[in-house]
Amino acid sequence: MNEIARITACRPESHDTKTLDLDIEFKAKGGQFVMVWLPGVDEVPMSLSSVGRTKSITIKTVGCATNAFCALKEGDMIGVRGPYGNGFSIKKNEKVLAVAGGVGIASLIPVIRDTGADTIIGARTRKDVLMEDEIKEYSKNVWVSTDDGSYGFSGNAVQLMKEAVIRNVYDLVIGCGPEIMLYHLHKACVEAGVECQLSLERYMKCGAGLCGSCVMDGMRVCEDGPVFNTAQISKMKEFGKMKLDASGTRVKL
Repeated sequence: MNEIARITACRPESHDTKTLDLDIEFKAKGGQFVMVWLPGVDEVPMSLSSVGRTKSITIKTVGCATNAFCALKEGDMIGVRGPYGNGFSIKKNEKVLAVAGGVGIASLIPVIRDTGADTIIGARTRKDVLMEDEIKEYSKNVWVSTDDGSYGFSGNAVQLMKEAVIRNVYDLVIGCGPEIMLYHLHKACVEAGVECQLSLERYMKCGAGLCGSCVMDGMRVCEDGPVFNTAQISKMKEFGKMKLDASGTRVKL
């Protein structure tokens, strides 16, 4: 699918993050992403934060492209192609714990809506906490961690996850956020004997598995991921350590 979509609503999620609702029809599942295009600016990958009748993307302002997307208003138009990649695969009646770091919550919230998964929201400070009220509409148990201790648990999301798996029995942990967080989340899941599915991020140009800019350990994050399971991640030597930059050079994370 490659179409022009009209923005039907813009909702602020925090001081630097917005959700855009799009008038566009296609089938997708939680964990998949689309490439969104703003003429004269850039085309970038965005996780779908809603995959139902209304499709949504949630954007944090971190650079020129994301600033431009966040400046859009209701009625504006953007290009959308996709969806791409493999999403989360949840079995019926699985007990799920969702662990999000920052805007990584966008990739997880469709699954949280569908499953009522217990949820950990990780943020730097209280003002960076995203979608807490909305998630509480679906999740019985919602815990928040902040790095500076200004709200909720004082520490990071992985520390809070380790406490959650002691108190509760989970069949699956799903996660999305900064790669250093996901590296330690994967390690914690292995140590706890809990299966995990993590949504990874790499620099992408095409999003469709052609350009190779997102290759990691011989796998294309856009095509083979972005969601990978415990066994796949355990074999990755570059995960948490290296990535390709825009020129294709391997650089340290």
